[in-house]
Amino acid sequence: MPTRVTPRVAASTLQLPPGSWDTVLDCLCAHFTAIGREQWTSRMRRGLVTDEQGVPIDAARPYRVGLMVRYFREVAEEAPIPLLESIVHADAHLVVADKPHFLPVTAGGRFVEETLLTRLIRRLDNPALVPLHRIDRATAGLVMFSATPASRAAYQSLFPARRIDKRYEAVAPALSGLELPLTRRSRIVAGEPFFRMREVEGVANSETRVDVLERGAGDWRYTLAPVTGRTHQLRVHMAALGAPIRNDRYYPDLADEAPDDYNRPLQLLARALAFDDPLTGEPRRFESRLELLPP
Repeated sequence: MPTRVTPRVAASTLQLPPGSWDTVLDCLCAHFTAIGREQWTSRMRRGLVTDEQGVPIDAARPYRVGLMVRYFREVAEEAPIPLLESIVHADAHLVVADKPHFLPVTAGGRFVEETLLTRLIRRLDNPALVPLHRIDRATAGLVMFSATPASRAAYQSLFPARRIDKRYEAVAPALSGLELPLTRRSRIVAGEPFFRMREVEGVANSETRVDVLERGAGDWRYTLAPVTGRTHQLRVHMAALGAPIRNDRYYPDLADEAPDDYNRPLQLLARALAFDDPLTGEPRRFESRLELLPP
């Protein structure tokens, strides 16, 4: 019988899809082809695969469509990210953190321990933390977390209802030929490779408001207000306007997948979050303490 454990890292989840497998193990092996059966069996023995209630799932557990499976990712020899987050605000319901460039918000790919979520769970000793939104690994700045399930839905509702004001700053080439402020609307879809987005013809599904904060001798400092939240939206829109964000390795052209260069971070910062608190009705505003390079 596997031992029940309480890892102080965030679990990933999978709702088992329809299929003809005999066991949960068979389903996991078929769904995650890059992870071998031996590795899944080892995780089960160590209590790192559970159901929604945290009860360990062993290798003989019968498959059931719709079963919610929680599993803890593992990466061999995960490289440390030598940049630190800071906590801007913490209370019983919300945690707001300043994420450094290069640190992912949640686990994925080669990152498990080195994520903002995992670091905060350990730092605050709160495994109930859940991010309420995401920003790119390459982007620095504010990320808001729910600290308790009791009020999570209330805060989550702010985002799809567009009742939260998000402000970013970016350093990019001058748009001297355009009248600012302006609004960029376009249709953004997945491109090639899959993680790189692109604009196509069709009904717009993305919108960003762009204005200038500071005109430098070369680059300018911009304020960006996303109305929608498409993947890489700000980076795609700035590149399409003719001002790719400084140190962007994806837009307008995909650079070689070289190791991270900590001396050349993407000059994009999630500067501020503002909203009326859904529990109290009071206005709240949080601002990043980080700074971009001068333009």
